[in-house]
Amino acid sequence: MTPVVHVENLRAVAGGRALVDGVSFALSAGRVLALVGASGSGKTTTGLALLGEHAPGVAVSGRVAVTGRIGFVPQQPAAALNPVRRLGGVFREIAALHRGDPAELVATALRRARVPADLLRRYPHELSGGQQQRVVLAQSLVGDPAVLVADEPTTGQDPITRAEVVDELASVVAQGVALVLLTHDLDVVRALADEVVVLRSGRVVEAGATADVLDRPREPYTRALVAAQPRVTVPGDRPARRPRLELHGVTARHRATTVLRDVSLQVGAGECLAVVGRSGSGKTTLARCVVGLHPTFGGEVRLDGRPLPRSLRKRSRAELASVQYVFQDPRSSFDPHRTVLSQVARTAVRLRGSADATAEALAELAAVGLDEATATRRPAGLSGGELQRAALVRALLARPDVLVCDEITSGLDTLTQASLLDLLAALPCAVVLISHDLAVVARLADRVAVLHRGDLVEHGSAGDVLGLPTHPVTIGLLGRSMEGTEEKRT
Repeated sequence: MTPVVHVENLRAVAGGRALVDGVSFALSAGRVLALVGASGSGKTTTGLALLGEHAPGVAVSGRVAVTGRIGFVPQQPAAALNPVRRLGGVFREIAALHRGDPAELVATALRRARVPADLLRRYPHELSGGQQQRVVLAQSLVGDPAVLVADEPTTGQDPITRAEVVDELASVVAQGVALVLLTHDLDVVRALADEVVVLRSGRVVEAGATADVLDRPREPYTRALVAAQPRVTVPGDRPARRPRLELHGVTARHRATTVLRDVSLQVGAGECLAVVGRSGSGKTTLARCVVGLHPTFGGEVRLDGRPLPRSLRKRSRAELASVQYVFQDPRSSFDPHRTVLSQVARTAVRLRGSADATAEALAELAAVGLDEATATRRPAGLSGGELQRAALVRALLARPDVLVCDEITSGLDTLTQASLLDLLAALPCAVVLISHDLAVVARLADRVAVLHRGDLVEHGSAGDVLGLPTHPVTIGLLGRSMEGTEEKRT
């Protein structure tokens, strides 16, 4: 078949450093090619080149040919949706840019992405993460593109929603669209991709059919990526410790909607409490209550038996240092105009009065694989995975008693994820882990709490909840996680 995407000797250079160096591949209609590799390996730069785009200061050379229109599904769907406009008006504006009847173009795109038409009356904040992802996919399909570039389309999605997104992308591919998939999720690669290109430091280290590359990898780097992929296992029980952080009867609302109902939990020093559930179940709101970013909740949050002020603004410097938060979207938590190093070091200065904060920050950043040359860039010069690691170091420089991590491993390659999990497992503080990845939960958690529509529906030791689940939501989440190694969908 004639390729609809042809990339030959693609090279991208910034500041004398090669971001992409000699990448070549071709893709035909109705086929899926996955670009995989560590954070900073050149996946996003390659994807942007297909769109005819590049970051500021990047010089691109080589040949990139795309036959037909190309659509883009971004990693963070919320960033692509206008928060103050209903979806219907935005869809109509997109459709007006293309030939044909706008109403028919929108209806066709919604049908292809399997998005209910009644969602067009809503604002983006009224959608779950999975619904937002499907809406962005539908927007990209307006005008009938020949090629889609999807950047981490399942990042931060619960296992059930992730499977739905995979089904939707497979359905679009079955309609003849070529898909370029940028992802760290090897299970999604197995489910969708026909071919895989493995990138390392901007170069292709291995390429071929998905089964050959992932099941019979030739290169040591590819073998390491595959071997580092976590699996859902049932951990043994560990003795409980004296509570460090306690939540008593926490109830929270967003305007008139109750999103948490009477939730009580606790976690001790050196323990990890994992909070899981579907998108929109209240996990992030629970985390925000703990760290003081949702001050209107009812109930109580205690640290070492003492109530914490509900509002971040009313907490003392010691209390701010004691409870730290690593956000799900690290890019939104960094000032785009200042270097990453200066922002990471600032935590040690403001919360601990450190006299040698820069040296501390450099040492701890190096421990997570970020050298000085990387750390002294502005956030736009780092990949999402690199920024996630920097955000973790920033929080740990406060020397917290409680660390709240919201989807901290989402968007990380398997090797970086494994090293990060080792770091988290060795922390002396209490860890509250908000995650959709049950393999990560099984690796780290001592206890697991399952939320569903704001209610705590299951709670116990990790061994009990993952090994003998009783609630249908837990069973469904586990069932979808166990399906991760299925063969490519047809």
